[in-house]
Amino acid sequence: MAAAHRPNSTRHRAWLCAFAATVFGAGTACAQDAASLRARHAALQEQLAHNQFQRPLVIESNQTDGDLKGEIFSVVEWPHAAVSTALQGPDHWCDILMVHLLVKDCRAAASAQPPTVSLAVARTWDQPLDAAHHIDFHYKLVSAAPDYLHVQLNAEAGPMGTKNYRLMLEAVSLDAKRTFVHMSYSYAYGFAARLAMEGYLATVGRNKVGFSITGRGSDGKPVYMGNVRGVVERNTMRYYLAIEAYLGALGLPPAEQSERRMRDWYASIERYPVQLHELERNEYLEMKRKELQRQQAAAKP
Repeated sequence: MAAAHRPNSTRHRAWLCAFAATVFGAGTACAQDAASLRARHAALQEQLAHNQFQRPLVIESNQTDGDLKGEIFSVVEWPHAAVSTALQGPDHWCDILMVHLLVKDCRAAASAQPPTVSLAVARTWDQPLDAAHHIDFHYKLVSAAPDYLHVQLNAEAGPMGTKNYRLMLEAVSLDAKRTFVHMSYSYAYGFAARLAMEGYLATVGRNKVGFSITGRGSDGKPVYMGNVRGVVERNTMRYYLAIEAYLGALGLPPAEQSERRMRDWYASIERYPVQLHELERNEYLEMKRKELQRQQAAAKP
């Protein structure tokens, strides 16, 4: 029997959790999903303890016909209650996503039905806002149980024929101080997007790699995932590090948080220069400060 049709499959559990949250409130189905995420944490113990990141973090990617998906599993040193509160609400997600060097603008509409997070995403970091592509994500809080959080941002259409964008985060309490986080980023692509990606990989992206180690070279150095799976791994990591930067800045006064998020996010991506270095620190900070100022000015009545 295919995995998609197994009664205890991840997809089926997620559907049950969403159904229960809608009809009954957070209940048994969500408790089962929390147990499933804890089981995944237990299964990943070896990888979380020994990896190239030298921290409890695992990255995975998958490509099927027309679909790409990246996933990160990580243990963070924040209590679940703090993580859950911080990652609920579309407004929070604009604060998170704006540190990404390709996100040029973000507008949240919490009162819309469904709540919406609208992004302007550039193809390159130096592309201006008026040339960026707009993607409208629907925000959904699937579960916010005392020990389990499940948030989804879904967009049906993207640039150049891409579609079915999914940014999903779930988190489960491990103990009083630690939380296990699972984040995934996925999308589907058609013929036009495939051609564009092939052109990118043949030119400016030809030497770019992801994080999964596929082997060792003759010099013993790791060989990293390339091609489209390398692309999705890089972006998945960028989004995940944005979440960590957001959590890390919450203890500061509100006026200081955006600057701290930007600085911490840049410092985080520079730990992986082979995969993520695109521009110098001052260039990034100057660009982001201008984008945030423009965003704040547009939001004023």
